[in-house]
Amino acid sequence: MNQNTQKPALVPQNLILPFILITSLFALWGFANDITNPMVAAFKRVLELNNTQASWVQMAFYGGYFTMALPAAFFIKKYSYKTGILLGLGLYGFGALLFYPAAAWESYGFFLASLYILTFGLAFLETTANPYILSMGPEATATQRLNLAQAFNPMGALAGLFVAKQFILNALQSNETDADGNIIFTSLDESAKAVIRTADLMVIRNPYVMLGLVVLAILVIIALAKMPESRDNNKIEFKETMKRLLAKRNFVEGTLAQMFYVGAQIMVWTYIYQYAEVLGISNSEAVNYGYAALVVFLIGRWVCTYLFRFFSASKLLTIFSILAIAFTAGAIFLPGMIGLYSLVAISFAMSLMFPTIYGIALEGLGEDSKFAAAFLVMAIVGGAIMPTLQGMIMDIGGAAYDDTLILGVPEVNFSFILPLICFVFVALFSIRVKPVNS
Repeated sequence: MNQNTQKPALVPQNLILPFILITSLFALWGFANDITNPMVAAFKRVLELNNTQASWVQMAFYGGYFTMALPAAFFIKKYSYKTGILLGLGLYGFGALLFYPAAAWESYGFFLASLYILTFGLAFLETTANPYILSMGPEATATQRLNLAQAFNPMGALAGLFVAKQFILNALQSNETDADGNIIFTSLDESAKAVIRTADLMVIRNPYVMLGLVVLAILVIIALAKMPESRDNNKIEFKETMKRLLAKRNFVEGTLAQMFYVGAQIMVWTYIYQYAEVLGISNSEAVNYGYAALVVFLIGRWVCTYLFRFFSASKLLTIFSILAIAFTAGAIFLPGMIGLYSLVAISFAMSLMFPTIYGIALEGLGEDSKFAAAFLVMAIVGGAIMPTLQGMIMDIGGAAYDDTLILGVPEVNFSFILPLICFVFVALFSIRVKPVNS
């Protein structure tokens, strides 16, 4: 008999529509991630912050995941996947709309609070959508199915980056330069700066407000759609669940690996702008390299979805972790544009990491996967902590990115030692993966 006829379906016929609807959410939070990454550089310029202060954008954004992931798991366990999605969309939209009063008050703290609330919603969406996708078909194809759904995440990310470039970075008056390439804003008096600052904060505000309205419209569509629900026991036995989870090596080490991976991803995508600036490339032009990173990331997702037909998840993860280590070393030590190209290439190596770590960590957990998923979403806090640490490294010699050398390279280059360490941890996890049935 032909072996292909025996292979389990990636998505059963009766679950294709729910799969499409839930997969669309992956693009939605990808948009939020990549419209926000360039805001570290934007807020730094507009509000005249140092690197550490500007990195609080990521601390607020990814800190929201850490705060709300576990409450989201309790909520979903008690109610339903659909209810969790609706609440997540509501919080997402509300947080985005809060950019309106934040801009009116011209308060950095208010902007950070808005991002924090926005990611409460993202925590609900990710805690719900990832295990839901895993459950939509045979367990044998679960990791491949999640990789397919996650492949739509960078599509949303590309859209977010496009909006960040065209409607924010290109429109900021504080980014304008004189004939010699010097930033005009820094030489102005305080009254002139105040006028520009007000205008620029409105520029930052508008896309988020529009995003909030779109998210609320999607909430209505999902509310009207009929979604299947698993027939789970709603009784919450958290203590017993935790005992079982802590006994699972793949889950425990996978959660740590996910924290290090997300930290590495956010550092690579956040500080590509600062890396490019040292090479004389403006923030608005550096977005093109952000585009390139997301394109190779997307290509990597599709390539890996195909490669799963021939390699195990842990084997592919090992190969791509080694690639990430090599490319990151290139970003640190290779000079000029070659280093920047190496930095972009890291995204190809990162492409399979999040869903593959996720799938390995949840494999064989059954009903415990709902709380396990929450801890894996909480691991996204790596994206809050690591960029702040990297910003502190870049502040060693001052507010500029190349005002001191470490191991013979500017501090912005050396700061990528943190992602390199993170990828080493992911590689070690991939090597130590324990077969579920052993």
